[in-house]
Formats: sequence, C-alpha cells, structure tokens
Amino acid sequence: MCIRSCFQSSCLQWVWRTAFLKHTQRRHQVAHRWTHLGGSTYRAVIFDMGGVLIPSPGRVAAEWEIQNHIPSGTILKALMEGGENGPWMRFMRAEITAENFLREFGRLCSEMVNDPETAVKELEALLGFTLSIGVPNTRPVRRTMEIPKDSLEKYLKDLLGIQTTGPLELLQFDHGQSNPTYYIRLANRDLVLRKKPPGTLLPSAHAIEREFRIMKALANAGVPVPNVLDLCEDSSVVGTPFYVMEYCPGLIYKDPSLPGLEPSQRRAIYTAMNTVLCKIHSVDPQAVGLEDYGKQGDYIPRQVQTWIKQYRASETSTISAMERLIEWLPLHFPYQQRTTVVHGDFRLDNLLFHSEKLEVLAVLDWELSTLGDPFADVAYSCLAHYLPSSFPMLRGFNDCDLTQLGIPTAEEYFRMYCLRMGLPPTENWNFYMAFSFFRLAAILQGVYKRSLTGQASSANAEQTGKLTEFVSNLAWDFAVKEGFRVFKEMPIKNPLTRSFHTWARTQSQWIPTGTRSYSSIPEASPVHTSKGGLVISPEGLSSPVRKLYHRLKHFMEQHVYPAETELQSHQTSAARWSPSPLIEGLKEKAKAEGLWNLFLPLEADPEKKYGAGLTNMEYAHLCELMGTSLYAPEICNCSAPDTGNMELLVRYGTEAQKARWLIPLLEGKARSCFAMTEPKVASSDATNIEASIREEDSFYVINGHKWWITGILDPRCQLCVFMGKTDPHAPRHQQQSVLLVPMDTPGIKIIRPLTVYGLEDAPGGHGEVQFEHVRVPKENMVLGPGRGFEIAQGRLGPGRIHHCMRLIGFSERALALMKARVKSRVAFGKPLVEQGTMLADIAQSRVEIEQARLLVLKAAHLMDLAGNKAAALDIAMIKMVAPTMASRVIDRAIQAFGAAGLSSDYPLAQFFTWARALRFADGPDEVHQATVAKLELKHSA
Repeated sequence: MCIRSCFQSSCLQWVWRTAFLKHTQRRHQVAHRWTHLGGSTYRAVIFDMGGVLIPSPGRVAAEWEIQNHIPSGTILKALMEGGENGPWMRFMRAEITAENFLREFGRLCSEMVNDPETAVKELEALLGFTLSIGVPNTRPVRRTMEIPKDSLEKYLKDLLGIQTTGPLELLQFDHGQSNPTYYIRLANRDLVLRKKPPGTLLPSAHAIEREFRIMKALANAGVPVPNVLDLCEDSSVVGTPFYVMEYCPGLIYKDPSLPGLEPSQRRAIYTAMNTVLCKIHSVDPQAVGLEDYGKQGDYIPRQVQTWIKQYRASETSTISAMERLIEWLPLHFPYQQRTTVVHGDFRLDNLLFHSEKLEVLAVLDWELSTLGDPFADVAYSCLAHYLPSSFPMLRGFNDCDLTQLGIPTAEEYFRMYCLRMGLPPTENWNFYMAFSFFRLAAILQGVYKRSLTGQASSANAEQTGKLTEFVSNLAWDFAVKEGFRVFKEMPIKNPLTRSFHTWARTQSQWIPTGTRSYSSIPEASPVHTSKGGLVISPEGLSSPVRKLYHRLKHFMEQHVYPAETELQSHQTSAARWSPSPLIEGLKEKAKAEGLWNLFLPLEADPEKKYGAGLTNMEYAHLCELMGTSLYAPEICNCSAPDTGNMELLVRYGTEAQKARWLIPLLEGKARSCFAMTEPKVASSDATNIEASIREEDSFYVINGHKWWITGILDPRCQLCVFMGKTDPHAPRHQQQSVLLVPMDTPGIKIIRPLTVYGLEDAPGGHGEVQFEHVRVPKENMVLGPGRGFEIAQGRLGPGRIHHCMRLIGFSERALALMKARVKSRVAFGKPLVEQGTMLADIAQSRVEIEQARLLVLKAAHLMDLAGNKAAALDIAMIKMVAPTMASRVIDRAIQAFGAAGLSSDYPLAQFFTWARALRFADGPDEVHQATVAKLELKHSA
C-alpha cells in the first residue's frame, strides 16, 4: 500500500467518521446530507451500516497507519494540508468532487504511486462496509414536509413507464425557503420534485405552475434550465400541486465569497453569472410563447403593491423601517425603459455550476419570474454585496476585501451587465437596491409567519423573524441615498405664489371636522405628501395638506389674532401663573376643527396613530403660520417643550410610559418640561451634565441643580424629563441617562422663576430647580442607562427646526407690521415709506426672510428624504441663520415703530426677546457654527 493511497483512503475514512456521528441517531441507513459547521457547508457520506459494530474512528486510523508502515499522525497531517484552501476543506464545502479531491491529494504527494481505488477498497475491507458519496444539498425529509411515497411512486411509474418494483428513495433539498423541493431516485432515474407548501398560502404565492411553464419555454431559447417533465395539479398525489424535472448534478455555491477558490476563479464565476442573466434578459417573450406571462410596463409599481400586500398578510409586529418604505417607495418609482423576462430571485445560490468548468448548467427557482424591469434582477443579484458574511439566511460579503477575493464590486458587476446588454447605466440604482431589500424583507417576514405554523420548507426559517427588521433598515439606507440624489436634482415648485399676509382676514372657506385619534385629522381625508419636489409655497402642497393650511389660517384670523390682546394682558396680571381660561377654550376649538397635534413627523409616527401624518416639510408651512402668533402653538398643542417630549415618548418610550405620559400630553390634559441645563457647567455640551442618577434597590435616586427649565412653573406640568449622569466612568457619550420624573415626587424644589429680558413667560415660565434625593421607579428609565445623549440628540433635531419655522413666522409678521406702520406714519414732512432707509430695510428684510425660509424648507425636506442624521448639517445651518435673521428683521420693525415697538401694545418686543433667546436654546450659535465648519471641512477632505 502506498502512502498516497493511504492519504486518500484515510481522508474518506475521516468522512466516514463525520457520518458515524449521524449514525448514532439513525440506527441503520444513514442518508448523505450537508451540514453547517463554522458557517461553511460540508458533505458527509452515506453508509448502510447493516447492524455492523463499528470500531472507533481514531483506532481505525491508528491501525491503518501501523498496518501500512506509515508514521503516526500522517492522516491528520494530510487533512490539515493547505488549511481552508486545501483539498480536504474544499471537498467538505462541495467545491470539488470526490474524484478531484483524490486527484489533488495525488498532486500533493506526487512522489507516491497513484492508486486511490485500491486504497479505498482496502479501507472498505477493514471497515466491513462500502463507502459511497450521496446527493449534495439533501437531507432526510423534515417531518412537517413529508409526502406520501406510495401515491408518488405510482404517479412516477405511470409518467416514466417504469415497471420495476425497486424502492423509491426520497430526500429533501436543504436549501430554499419557499417551495419544498425533493430528490427522488426510482429505477436508476434521478429526479427532482418541487411542490407548493402545505396549508393556507398567501395570495398568488408559490406559483409552481408558472415555474414549470417558463422553464419549459426557456429551454428552447438557449437559457440553461433543468429539463422539466410534467406538471401535476392533482393535489391527491402528494397533497399539493407539483412538477417533476430531471436531476442535474453540479455545484451550488452557497457562500457568495467562494472560499477556497482562486481570485481568477471567483471572477470567472461572477462573470458567468452576469452572462447568464444577460441571456435571460435577451429572450424575446413573444418568440418563446411568453408574451402573456406578465403585464407590459409598470412592473415596479405592481411589484411594490404586491409585496406590500404580502408583507401586510404576514405581518406579526410593526417595523418602523418597513412603514417608512411603504410610504417612500410609491413616491419614487423610476421610469421603466424595457420589459423582459425577469427571474425575480436571481442570485448565486440559485445557479447550478458545472463541477469541472466555470459555467452555469442551470438556473433554478423561477417562482417569482414574470415580465418586468430587468434592472430589478440586476439589483437583486447584488444583495450579497451589502449583506454581512454572518447573515444566516442569505450570506453576503460586505465585510470582505473584494479586490483581494477577485469578486467584482456591485458597481463593476452593474457596468459589466450594461456593457453586455448595450445599455446606459440607470441613475436609479439606489432605488432598485432599496426595492430589492424591501422585497427580501417581505419574503423573510412571510417565511417567518409560515414557520409559526410549521409551513416553512427550511429548518432555520424561525430565525427570519429578527432578520426582517435588519434587512428593512438596509433598504431604508438605500432610500436615504436615493433621497440625496433626488434632492440634488430637484426642481422648485410654485416659486412666487405665497401670500405673506397670513394674519389678514380673508374669505377662505373651511369645513369643520370631527376628531380622529390624537391629531383630530379626519380619517376620510388622510394626509399624503408630495415628495416630487421642494415645495416652497403652501399652494404647492398636496390637496389635503393645502386645505389643512387654509383651515389653520382661517382659525388664526377668526380666533387667535383677536384674542392676543386679552392673552397678553393675562400674562401680566396677578392671575398670570394660572392658565388662561380663554386659551383653554381656544384649545377645544382647535381640536374640533382638526388643528391638533400637527407636529409629529410621519417617519416617527408612520401609522398616524398619534399625529396628523405630516412630513417635516409640510409641517414647516403650518408651523410658520402658527409662528405669526406667540399663542397659536400652544393652542394647537404644538408648543415646546411638550412637542419634543411627546416625540421622545413616541420614539423611545415603552407602552407603559406612553400610556401614563404620552396620552395625557397628546390630549392636552397635562404639560411637561425638560431638565437638562445646569448653572455650574456649560450645558451646551451635554456631556458636562453633573446631576447624578444613582441606583438604589428598585429605584433611581436623583440629585442635581437645574435651571432654565421651561414650563416647570405651570400648574399643569405633570412630567419632568430629567437628564443626569448614571455612570461617570463610562465612555463620554454613554454616561448620561434620561428618566421620566412625576412632578409630584418629593424632593423637587423650585428655587425661583427666571426672566428673559424681564419677561416671566407665565404661566409656564423658566425655573431654577433643586432635585434632592428624588426617588423614581426603575421602570421610568427611557431606553436604558447610558442612552441619554442619544435621546437628547434625537429629541433636539426636530425641535430645532420647529423653532426655526416659528422664527420665519415671527419675521413675516414683523415685516407686515412694519410695512403697515411706515405707510401710515409721517415724519419730516413725508410718509416713512418714502424715506430711503426704510425702503432699504424693507428690501433687506424680505431678502433675508426668503433666504432663511428656503434653507429651513430644504432642511425639512432633507429630513424627510434622508433622515435627521443625514440632515445634521442643514439643521445646524438653519439654527445658525434663523434666530439671527429674525433678530435683524424684528429690530428693523421696532425701529420703524419707534418707542411703540418696545411696548406690549405690539408683539414685536416679545418676538425680539424670543429670537434673541433662541440663539441659546437647543445649543448656542457657536456650537452650530462648529458643527457646520467640521462637516464642511470633512466634506472638502
């Protein structure tokens, strides 16, 4: 016996050892299967044990080495040869056949005699049974996927004209998440059966009839597909309709990173994949009888609606990214230039490759095929480029070095496709990727739903429940990228149709409405946004939002402006620390007219459970209108700090926290405050916060000194959202936490009300407060310890833009008052309007307002398209620009009014006070300037 033959046979012996472990579970015939170890797929061997008592594998190896005069440990050394890229590991991953495996070992031991067959025979004699390699990718049929053999055997004998009585061998392929697929061997015929899963199925899913039809048609067009034999729609045979095709031996690469292959081989495989996709898309549907296989045009819109329905039918919980995508996708459909045959699930592990040559033998799994947009196939085939290698259901390689691997990038793969097809690259690539991941998320959700009822064909289907959210977040990332692209190319709509006199009385018509949820927007008139362009005028808004805007405008003119004098008088009266009965009455009117809780952005409340379902850009127009009065935001329950605290609870609160605090705030039955700023530290840097939150039994104990706590003096204030330090030794941005503190908790001591330029801002005011040993239940922690900085940043983004929107309103009203004033006042023998300085001031104010408004609307729209984080630069810029602009515009108006502008007879003094104060609130100018500069320098680099 030669050493080389020993190497070869000993490796097969090691294969036997793997199968032997399975033998302990199955007493007799152990079927070949593939098993997953360390993230790779390995093959085992079929043995008919026949009750034979098997010696220890280790002892057999040792005896083998002694018998053949081979140094001890030689077999183990042979197995380790080449590591992950050695013949043994490549054989275990099914990347080479048994014959190639033995041949490569021969190359490694070229000085030995080439006689592997003899070695195998001698090893079989020693073991006492025959070694044989089984069918790759199969396993025993899962219990929930068993089918009746007798009726199946009868059907196959009739179909194939077989008379033999030999046993029918049935195994289940271990991949595939949708239609169960089986390997059948009957009378030397190797077949594959593919059927619908059992039970109640989602509409139009699992259409195996279509699979059969398209493979039969494409076989005549030169597309590599399995040879289909028959479609059986008689459910009495195996329980559901099915079709049968010939078994095609070959290799399926489950790991798209193709471990164990050379870089040139990997590139050749992806090139072959790209080539066969081009071949599919080049088929003339009419020439192969598939002209009615799908509808012409509008493939993506139909697909989006189909997968939305599929997702809704299998939905088990609310996934916010899916809700955002369901809103976003229909607004960004690309123009479809071509209609071709599309596979619908085109990826590497749906291709069967030749075992010796790097070419595709067959394209599998045509369940989702139709006529449609070919770019959808191209994008879907690139999913692996963006998935991690640890992703359990569909492995990727976004954490691998593609240059080192030799795998083309997604961009290179796409260019390769376009070059072969003679097409220009599409500009909507990010949309196609967003759609592809959205569809994958819907598929995973369906698999998970079926796993709950035992209908899924894959054993690991139950894992998909947690994966749907992960994939939908990937989809949303691509939507954000597409949003940036769309934003840069966006046209401006209706540039000159704004009416700036939003407080003048008009004859606008409005219809009172009932209440819905907490926003009071009528259910019959859902608010939808138009995201096709940057809407700079209320007249460019969608019809429902435009009507809402005009209803708010009418409400302001009829109820808010006329009440301002009385409300201002109440703020300076002895009863100022109690809420005005007039403002409480106006709140009820606003509720009744559908003007309540308009602030919650659609992305934070996609189901419109709490708010009006407006986008940030839509709300910007309404918020500016409310900003023309100091009292309107509170009347419509859209005032700070409640808006920020309500959004915090919507985004981060538990259901119990929402029930206790969010609902009363949404209903206007309670108010709240946010305690962050401290007198002893520069609180513009949230990491400086020193107030302590100490854990004690089932409570947190708070100690700290806070000031400028807006709203804490209001008798309706029931909740303090408190930010303090739980772990001073944690990383800098993980030391702070946020607690929900009931205002009736012992230990909260209000030291004094603070004034802003002498204004008390009653009844909410701004308080300096001492927290001494305030004990709060642990369940009042938001998100968890160490998440305070994250929560504060999430809360401040929308709040900052709301302030800027209102400042535009301040400025517009100040300018309108100024224009009226200079027309009616005479100085030095002529009206002020004829004075050159006044004309210059009016012109400068108009320019500055328009500039700031455009920047605010751009930031709001970018928040809608790309998210708050992506819009950080624009939010910082408007927070720099809007307060300073408003201060200048209001100052000019005060100058035009003379001393009257400083009095409480007009809102100008209060406008100016808050414009100046907002250069500190939510971060001073310097913080935002630093942010803008850093991002600008980073962008330039």
